[in-house]
Amino acid sequence: MTRKFMLTLIAGVAAILLNTAVELAAGLTASVVAAPVVAIVSDNVSRVDSPKQAASKASAVAGAQQKNNASKKPPAAGALTDVKFQSTARSAQTDVPVSFGQVFASGALAAGDALAGALGSGAQLPLQTDVKATYPDGSVRHAVLSAVLPSLDAGEVLSMNLVKASAPAPAPLATPADLVRAGFSTRVTLMIDGQRYTASVDELLKTAAPKTWLKGGVANEWIVSAPLRGAAGPHPHLTARFDVRAYAGMKKARVDVVIENNWAYEPAPRNYIYDVDVAVGGAIVYAKTGLTHYHHARWKKSFWWGDMPQVSVRHNAAYLIATRAVPNYDQSALPSNAALSRVRTTFAGARTEPMSSGLAMAYMPTTGGRSDLGILPGWAVTYLLSMDRDAKSAMLGTADLAGSWSVHYRDKKTDRVISLLDYPYMTLLGREGDTMNPVTKKSEAFPACGGDCTSPLTADSSHQPGSAYLPYLVSGDHYYLEELQFWAMFNLLQHNPGYRDSNKGLVKPDQVRGQAWSLRTLAEAAYITPDIDPLKAQLTRYLSNNLDWYNAAYTTNKNANNSLGAITDANAMVYGGGVGLAPWQDDFFTMAIGHVAELGFTKAAPLLKWKSTFPVNRMVAPGYCWIDASITQLKLRDSPAGANYISMAQAYKASQSVAVASTECGSTEMAWAMKLRPGEMVGHADVIDGYPAYLQPALAYSVDSGNGQAGKAWTIFQARSIKPNYAEGAQFAILPR
Repeated sequence: MTRKFMLTLIAGVAAILLNTAVELAAGLTASVVAAPVVAIVSDNVSRVDSPKQAASKASAVAGAQQKNNASKKPPAAGALTDVKFQSTARSAQTDVPVSFGQVFASGALAAGDALAGALGSGAQLPLQTDVKATYPDGSVRHAVLSAVLPSLDAGEVLSMNLVKASAPAPAPLATPADLVRAGFSTRVTLMIDGQRYTASVDELLKTAAPKTWLKGGVANEWIVSAPLRGAAGPHPHLTARFDVRAYAGMKKARVDVVIENNWAYEPAPRNYIYDVDVAVGGAIVYAKTGLTHYHHARWKKSFWWGDMPQVSVRHNAAYLIATRAVPNYDQSALPSNAALSRVRTTFAGARTEPMSSGLAMAYMPTTGGRSDLGILPGWAVTYLLSMDRDAKSAMLGTADLAGSWSVHYRDKKTDRVISLLDYPYMTLLGREGDTMNPVTKKSEAFPACGGDCTSPLTADSSHQPGSAYLPYLVSGDHYYLEELQFWAMFNLLQHNPGYRDSNKGLVKPDQVRGQAWSLRTLAEAAYITPDIDPLKAQLTRYLSNNLDWYNAAYTTNKNANNSLGAITDANAMVYGGGVGLAPWQDDFFTMAIGHVAELGFTKAAPLLKWKSTFPVNRMVAPGYCWIDASITQLKLRDSPAGANYISMAQAYKASQSVAVASTECGSTEMAWAMKLRPGEMVGHADVIDGYPAYLQPALAYSVDSGNGQAGKAWTIFQARSIKPNYAEGAQFAILPR
């Protein structure tokens, strides 16, 4: 038996086994494991249950959850989309309040249109629609919808179609005073070095002028904040923020408690260690001793005053994808039982506590593939494709904990996320002299640390997960919006002002992968930030500045010394002593620009089309073998000062050994020479975060770009014999639209 025949036989058997495994995994429904002691009963709002109660509740909803996971019926004719409400209670509920975020396709819902929820019974519920962001044509892009469900049986899954309707009759609005008179109260107490500091939301609702987040006849939400106060006065750094959501005619309200250590220019920032307890309605609902609160970080806990509605909201994933708000993930890549179990078991225990990391990597610069990477992190894609309740709780919980990293800089003057518009020379990487504003003649350097500023959590734009975008999209919670804005601004302000062109906010000083994820986060923040938020225009401007720079440097630059479609700046050409780059980092950039383009930012379209040349030609260019399209390092010039190659054939010949380059592309001889299976691409082809997986979104967006050769490249790529099982994690399972 020849080596060629043996390799071919092995490859064929492996392909059959792999395809069988994929088909079996896709057909499995999610198993329900026993709920933890802290039971999630209303998306990411928790209350403490005994182990016996938790186990009983898990058993009560198991059948309904499995049935719901298998149900993928489209919305009724005439409906914009549908939403499902899954009861997590052991008994029937009546008058169940719900609020959730909803993104709409461009033009689907005019600004003046009213919505109703059509139930299977034929009844229609009025929906309060708080419009947050709109498209250029004025139609609704994103809104927070609120309703009161008449009833939910134990374990029931109630479907509701979103339909246009007549505007409901005006209803009297609830006020903060109404809520306080009804008995609502929430107090936070911190003990720091023997000193007691408190903040009371009911007192703030009486005396402060709250910001309004939701307003209508169903739900009203107010945001208040104040420093924690002690006997000697307010604490200089620690601030309490409260988001209070009340429902009309009901003696119940949700309160988000957020403790911040975030002031950008308060002198002597540092970590603080304290004991904390939170009381709602006079009862302690959370307590922790010895909590180390890192500088420029924050934490959040959510609680209910009154009976908590036990319901989880499930969106129509296909519709979310169709709106282009999220990438075109392969909807057949249903998460396996094992993938769902990993999310449930990993998001547990100490990892869920304030100042922890949740599912994210605590030390972000850690190298290697992991769930954090991608346009959306793997845990968010697992939720999106499964709409699993526990996966959603883990996603929202990890977004809560995105506040743990020291990247949060709030301007005390505006009470908003700090902006380059106001401080164009602030930086985390520059020297003192680099922070001098030539107009004001003042330094914009952040104050020096006033004590212990160490943290086990290290942020890094080159490995940064997009933790907050999808949580805000589906929840409409203000905390996640600000979290997205904090990270977007951190990615800009971290750079030296001279390298980022001060208030232009250019991300070009970063690694190529850092440029990619920074552009992703910036675009998502600009896309979804509410129209009335002053940061909306600023974020959009920073994104526009970056797209202008890349288009001038590459797309329209005839003297760029680069006809290959690759980013070849000094941060890219760092391999082989300055003669090569990492194609996989470049693929991150291509997929990020593809996402920016699908969000509707028109300046990204020409950049994407130019950029598509590089991934496409690695698949189809003469003289380059597609097996090596996922190579980890690619030589693009003979010397650091030399000209870049003008053809992929040159790059292939310079990057491969003679023994490999002399074999036929895709042949058994090539596989033998490269120690691969026949038809296997280099770079861990069967791994969900291998280099071929990184290439997939770049090729998918290249097809969407209009590149004439992209369809051929995609066909070759899809016909490869060795593929990942995306049921184990689908953050790179993106298809052309």
